[in-house]
Amino acid sequence: MVFGPRLMQGPAGGGKVPKGGAVPIRIEARIGVQAPAAVIWELLGDLPTWAAWCPIYPRAEGLLRINERLSLTLALPGLPEREITPRVIDWMPEEQILWADTAWRGWAKSVRYIEVDVLSETGCIIANGEQFEGMFSELFAEKHRKAMKKGFIAFNEALKEQAETLWQDRQRKAR
Repeated sequence: MVFGPRLMQGPAGGGKVPKGGAVPIRIEARIGVQAPAAVIWELLGDLPTWAAWCPIYPRAEGLLRINERLSLTLALPGLPEREITPRVIDWMPEEQILWADTAWRGWAKSVRYIEVDVLSETGCIIANGEQFEGMFSELFAEKHRKAMKKGFIAFNEALKEQAETLWQDRQRKAR
């Protein structure tokens, strides 16, 4: 996979082209959030509570630690729910989470990521998506692109709503 301290895009994004010349395929959604990064990470770090707000992971278990396995139910729009057990390959608190999985019995590999870019003390951008590579990665990504994009948008909107509501509630209580 092509990633550094932040997941990199293909050559245009500064990443290296993997062996074999295939450029990784990336599906991503981004959204602005009016809440501190710490509030967003508080929500992301508590996997068991994802079921209360996250439409694409109605069940999430595990610990955000490098090499730990997560146990997730993935519910992308228009597709049947499925159980996945990706491995956390990188986690930088208050910056990014990366987990890896395989699709089509190992013929396509993916790295799922959630990144938070801090713009100000109370403003961030959430990037959330998946990058594919492997022999059938293009076919796999194209087959699921629309459902994944809709799911990533729904995830972002739900996380934004939760984080902004939590932040506003804390601001009201502090007055």
